[in-house]
Amino acid sequence: MTWNPFNKDKSKESAQQSDEQPEQEGKGHPTPKRKVAQERNLHPLVPRDRKADRKAAKERIKEKEDEQYEAMRTGDVAHMPRSERDPVHIYVRNYVDARFNIAEYFIPVLFAVMIFTLVVYMIWPWLYTPLMLLMYVYIIAALIDIVIMWRKLKKKLIEKFGEKAVGKGTHMGSYAWGRALQLRRWRIPVPTSKKRGNWPK
Repeated sequence: MTWNPFNKDKSKESAQQSDEQPEQEGKGHPTPKRKVAQERNLHPLVPRDRKADRKAAKERIKEKEDEQYEAMRTGDVAHMPRSERDPVHIYVRNYVDARFNIAEYFIPVLFAVMIFTLVVYMIWPWLYTPLMLLMYVYIIAALIDIVIMWRKLKKKLIEKFGEKAVGKGTHMGSYAWGRALQLRRWRIPVPTSKKRGNWPK
């Protein structure tokens, strides 16, 4: 075949045919065009549907939180949040659950006194002042009991885990106080023992 430089139509057709026909790889598979290969490797930097992505992320977080709460409700330590699996936290929980805490009845007593004082004030006003004094006595006794509990617990934590267990930023004191202020049956994570008196070792 003689090449004719003046026949432009035929040269264009041959070039188009060569572009449309894929080259063959060494193993018999067609080599993709450059444009197709670039489209395959192109990934968007921003998610196509950010709203759906955020919704899916929230659902995953909620599902994980539900699993952790269920683990704390059933006492499954392995699936609790990382902070609740800490040996120091476990020791504090077991210590608080093992003793009788005056402060754990604080919320029920306060609620009962508020309702009772409304009735007493309307029917027997002279009982209002003694009732308030009894409530203050209970509050002071509960605070003293919490201070005594924490002093004993702090000493045991230092003996078992060292000074770092009660150092600055650990919040072990507030963790123990907060648990002592709750009724035993309402505490989360649930007590490992159904009865009091099982002290941690």
